[in-house]
Amino acid sequence: MSSIVKPTTSKNSGLLKRMWDAKILYLILLPGLIHLILFKLLPLFGLVIAFQDYSIFKGILDSKWIGIEHFSKFMSDPYFWKLVRNTLLLAFFNLLFVFPIPIIFALFVNEVRLSAVKRFVQTLSFFPYFISSAVIVSILYKVLSPQGGLVNQMLNLAGFESVFFMADPGWFRPLYVMLNVWQLFGYSAIIYMAAMTSIDPHLYEAADIDGANRFKKIINVTLPSISSTIVVMFILAIGQILTVDLDKILLMYNPSIYDTADVIQSYVYRQAFASDGFPNYSFGAAVGLMQSVIAFVLVMMANKVSKKYSESRLF
Repeated sequence: MSSIVKPTTSKNSGLLKRMWDAKILYLILLPGLIHLILFKLLPLFGLVIAFQDYSIFKGILDSKWIGIEHFSKFMSDPYFWKLVRNTLLLAFFNLLFVFPIPIIFALFVNEVRLSAVKRFVQTLSFFPYFISSAVIVSILYKVLSPQGGLVNQMLNLAGFESVFFMADPGWFRPLYVMLNVWQLFGYSAIIYMAAMTSIDPHLYEAADIDGANRFKKIINVTLPSISSTIVVMFILAIGQILTVDLDKILLMYNPSIYDTADVIQSYVYRQAFASDGFPNYSFGAAVGLMQSVIAFVLVMMANKVSKKYSESRLF
């Protein structure tokens, strides 16, 4: 019997010793783990209100259960398809521009030979990520103002009339995507630049021997070497295809652009925190849960496709 117990004890002791040796790393991990539990995992239990006629006075335990009534109400709402259309279009354009531009930028930065210039460009591109959405949208309002804005001044000099960009529904999506590109391209490019540092230098030397120029080395060496990173990031982006930057949208919001600016998340916000009467938390939770389920299905589909056509996948 002792011969069976000893290996298990020894194995557990070895695991505890390795954990103790790496205690600093686990200590660094602890804040992130606490944040994950408190703000990501524990709130999941609150999703039960999506199936209730929730009242803040009665609480979760005493509120009336109504099943999928909120889901049916949302899907039967005539406004439903407009919200889905606006969300998908905004997400599509976001994916079309915000996803590839950091890759292209990282490829160009990787080709810069002067390390001082490379560091300066990286720092300059990374800086917008730390600017809050409120400041970015405020800058946008100033630049595009029909009265004294830089863009309209240039249009006036060219003989055109001033355009009220922020009140034009047709300009909302381009402006939203442009802001996201400017704010995120430097931050997102770090992942691809980090992947490029692991590329074997001998591959570039072999390409030089074959007479490849810089462009051919990018196409035949750099891109294939970081393809697994690109696939994983694309799958993650697919999972967020129904997620938009609500802060930017609410800051850019005004009644004249509701036709293109109103998306599922802004609708959830209005329902959950309605200004007239009591907030409808249950309905907002139901719409949010439906959105998450759709995003999960999209991730599973994208992951399945990646397994079929590539070795890279999330799981």
